[in-house]
Amino acid sequence: MIIGLLGKTNVGKSTLFNAVTQLNVPIANHPFTTINPNVGVAYAKTKCICEEFGVKDNPIHSVCIDRNRFIPVKVIDVAGLVPGAHEGRGLGNKFLDDARQADALIHVVDVSGSTDSEGRPCPPGTQDPMFDMEFVEKEFDLWLTSLISRDWDKTVREVEHQDQKLEQLLATRLSGLAISESDILEVMLNFKGSKLLTWSKEDLFNFCKKLREKSKPIIIAANKADIPPADDNIAKMKKSDRIVVPCASEAELLLTRAASKYLIDYMPGNDLFRINDESKLTIEQKKALDLVRILLDKTGSTGVQLLINTVCFKLLNMIVVYPVEDENKFSDKKGNILPDAYMVKNGSTAKDLAFVIHSDLAKGFLHAVDARSKQRIGADHKLKDRDVVKIVSTMSRR
Repeated sequence: MIIGLLGKTNVGKSTLFNAVTQLNVPIANHPFTTINPNVGVAYAKTKCICEEFGVKDNPIHSVCIDRNRFIPVKVIDVAGLVPGAHEGRGLGNKFLDDARQADALIHVVDVSGSTDSEGRPCPPGTQDPMFDMEFVEKEFDLWLTSLISRDWDKTVREVEHQDQKLEQLLATRLSGLAISESDILEVMLNFKGSKLLTWSKEDLFNFCKKLREKSKPIIIAANKADIPPADDNIAKMKKSDRIVVPCASEAELLLTRAASKYLIDYMPGNDLFRINDESKLTIEQKKALDLVRILLDKTGSTGVQLLINTVCFKLLNMIVVYPVEDENKFSDKKGNILPDAYMVKNGSTAKDLAFVIHSDLAKGFLHAVDARSKQRIGADHKLKDRDVVKIVSTMSRR
């Protein structure tokens, strides 16, 4: 699963990226700091099942801290957009292209209104974040429209006169964008049917917009939520049909970096932190942490971990499943307890899980075992959140 960070230039995307991945990429208060896409790993946070089973787990590909399981998610941060990017303005199509593989997009918006449409700093409250929210999404939709509209007349002829299926033709054309044939078909059925000859340019744009909404769902990160007049702008944004998560990425970055140096004890997503030794803090560090503490008292969190969780579990509707090889000890063949935690789509089957683990495992799929009940389950058995499953296959045993 890949999450893309999309947004106007200079709204704090790189700061948010650093906060969720704890990587050091350049941060500066001017446009186009990010020239090449940065790729890192964030973590979805969920309650681990180790306490339920009374075991001490030792995960391999995820992390368990204080009975919280952190599951890795790939994040790509692309450079900021300006109006006209789909026509090559600014750094243009390159950055739209960088986001093509994303399963979901986080649209980072400066909710304090302190960055103009060109990415230049301006007094807080002088820029309308609603405009930013709309123009960035429209740039992406126009870019997708430009891809589909190439040879559109030829596509229409093939569908109307050669009995070709539009979903198949477009899926081939958009194969590099992780847009599936089923997504295209679903949008078609809810849009215009097959009467392509009557489509106008506006119809084509609206089709592409709906296709983007289906295949690249977007959540709004209302960043800089700790700067007035953010509260009023957040209230307006939440009246739209988008999912909006207020966040303060600078505060989260400060906390995660302080925690990495053992200056404080802090877990992402928590509503508090503890200073380990005040004597090791400078006056400036104490002041900064005091301001963050006030923020946490007001909002309950910086919103950054909530943002990642909302993408995974609400926007993409994922559940967490724990595959094991020994259903009695809840371990792999090396004895690692609850070694893995996978996020899969809600509604996924036991065989779908086998595919996620390894395609060979799915090819030889025989059955699976529910580790809780010890009952055998079939390939079409739908998994539930927090299931512990053993896959039995002719190719391998999991």
